[in-house]
This record gives sequence, C-alpha cells and structure tokens, in this order.
Amino acid sequence: MSTVPITFFQRDPLEVAPELMGKLLCRRFEDGQIERYRITEIEAYCGETDKACHAHKGRTKRTEIMYHQGGHIYMYLIYGMYWMLNFVTENEGTPSAILIRGVENISGPGKVGKALQLDKSFYGKLLQPEDNLWLEDDGYHLPFQTTPRIGINYAGAPWINKPWRFEAK
Repeated sequence: MSTVPITFFQRDPLEVAPELMGKLLCRRFEDGQIERYRITEIEAYCGETDKACHAHKGRTKRTEIMYHQGGHIYMYLIYGMYWMLNFVTENEGTPSAILIRGVENISGPGKVGKALQLDKSFYGKLLQPEDNLWLEDDGYHLPFQTTPRIGINYAGAPWINKPWRFEAK
C-alpha cells in the first residue's frame, strides 16, 4: 500500500475523480488510532465557470484555499453543523475541488465529516500523514457510475445535468 502523492491532485478534477474512487481515506485521530475508509461517492467541481462551484463568484476568504495547488483540504460548514470535506485539485490559481460524499458504510458528506471528526482546523492542510488525513492506494479498483450532482439546482442548466457525481455500483 502506498500513500497517494500530493501531485496526484494537481490535475483536472474530472481526471482525478475516477482515479479517486476506491482509494483509502486515512484518518489519524487524537488518540493516535488510524482508521481507513474506502471512498465510494464523490462530486467534482470545476472552477469559476462551473456555477455549482463555490469559486464561481471568485476568490473569497472561504474559497481562498481552492486557489492553491491541488492536494490541500477545503473544509466548509453547512447548516451550522456539518463539515464538508473537499480535496483541492488543479494547479495554483485554478480553483477546483472534489467533495467527498461517501465512504464505505457512511453515506452523506455531513456524516463523513462527523465520523472522521473533521472541523475547520483541517482547512488548508495538505493531504499527508503529518496532517492526520491522507490517502492510500492499495490497488483496488471500485466499479462506479456517473450521475448528475446532487443539491445544486441553484446553478441551473447545464450545470445541474453534468455527470460529475461518481458513485460505487
């Protein structure tokens, strides 16, 4: 098993997404325990032109990390209670990310954040063991399908119809 290098994320999110499916999301908790979760559902958000992407309205305090090089963690809070885990992709200056919607036995991005005990302290960290959250590749290939993204009706067409949600079959 090998740690996925930061450079893996420095590509278009639509290239990263299919390769991300089935990878192991690793979390070192405060007590030192390490848990591994197989990624089973994600959504890609493709820069300022994508009206469903947080960076669509430009650079803000919230989206600043999306403008950094791929491999950083983008966390945001919804409904005042759920921390959403995203992996920044692309090169510096091109704001794109992938939302982790599900891992094996945990469905829903809010539930993923809660199970992994994630919060704003992860915002801006790199996906590496030193920062207690990283990816490993054990060579497993997860069969998946693509569908339109969920909960983005505000973005309108054609964005609500883009098949940029990847889920295990």
